[in-house]
Amino acid sequence: MKEKNVSYRKVQLLGMLGALLLFLGGAVGVEAVPQEPYKPQIPLGLDEDAFKVPQDNPMTKEKIELGRLLFFDKRLSANNTIACASCHMPALAFSDGQAVSSGIHHLQGGRSAPTAINRGFSTAQFWDGRAPMLEDQSIGPFASPVEHGFSNHDELVAKINQYQGYKKLFRQVFGTDILTKEHVGKAIASFQRTLISGNSPFDRFDYGGDQTAISESAKRGKKLFFDKARCNLCHMGTNFSDEKFHNIGIGWDGNALDLGRYNVTKNVKDIGAFKTPTVREISRTAPYMHDGRFATLEQVIEHYNKGGVKNPFLDNQVIPLNLTQSEIKDLVEMLRSLEGEGWQNVKIPTDFPQ
Repeated sequence: MKEKNVSYRKVQLLGMLGALLLFLGGAVGVEAVPQEPYKPQIPLGLDEDAFKVPQDNPMTKEKIELGRLLFFDKRLSANNTIACASCHMPALAFSDGQAVSSGIHHLQGGRSAPTAINRGFSTAQFWDGRAPMLEDQSIGPFASPVEHGFSNHDELVAKINQYQGYKKLFRQVFGTDILTKEHVGKAIASFQRTLISGNSPFDRFDYGGDQTAISESAKRGKKLFFDKARCNLCHMGTNFSDEKFHNIGIGWDGNALDLGRYNVTKNVKDIGAFKTPTVREISRTAPYMHDGRFATLEQVIEHYNKGGVKNPFLDNQVIPLNLTQSEIKDLVEMLRSLEGEGWQNVKIPTDFPQ
């Protein structure tokens, strides 16, 4: 009798194990469909070696296409009204033209939406650098109560799982039926890395040697940018950003101070510091600064020209510049010459997986 019970228990256990293996086989044992690797074409003016793709998230055409669909799909919000593209609009060089962005139920956040262009050349993401990689940035807004409106990322995953078309695409790309927020982040980040701007008139002049590519005013502006105006102390490299954080006095002249990077590091030296944005496509991505306070490039330069706004944590590189109005005009002309190519060909989806 004892042996029969043992045998029966063995049969029970083996049956349960078999069912579990069958379930897991259907869940995680699915093979990803062979995919076509994608190598981005880095245009004139940008450094291919600076383009960052994590080893655990190689770019493929299929993953990029999945990310494109996710980026534009308004159903991936609590009430089906907000997509990533709601704040990163192709028509506005993947920004939104607002001082601070509006999310679900027209709720406003406290900061402007930076352009999504050339994020593949950047390290820490967001104005305060709280996301170490583009994969982390890509999923952050979904769990924000004033952006996509989900309480957590589990709600996002559950929403995506409602659509068999998406489940099929994730299975093909990642080889699993168990969808995670990390999969979502990897797909959207892969798409975002295709949003590249280069081969601007400035690049054709500076790297291509075309003396007719920019105006004489822009040429004078270039000299100012790298000399008297001191712009290149922070806006350096081919993507015009040192990838660091600086306090330039924004918010210290009112009652709405944003502590910026300090909220992430809790380091006193980071109070009021924000990440140096790229100035590529800057003429297309107004308004400016993390709170969108400046409507024009002239206003931005005037802020620096007066030495920012004094405060205990002001970056020591921010000093009065003594630029003349003519020099400010030349500097603006140079910045406008950084309107590039490469991101305008993104196709906005009209159909989404059901």
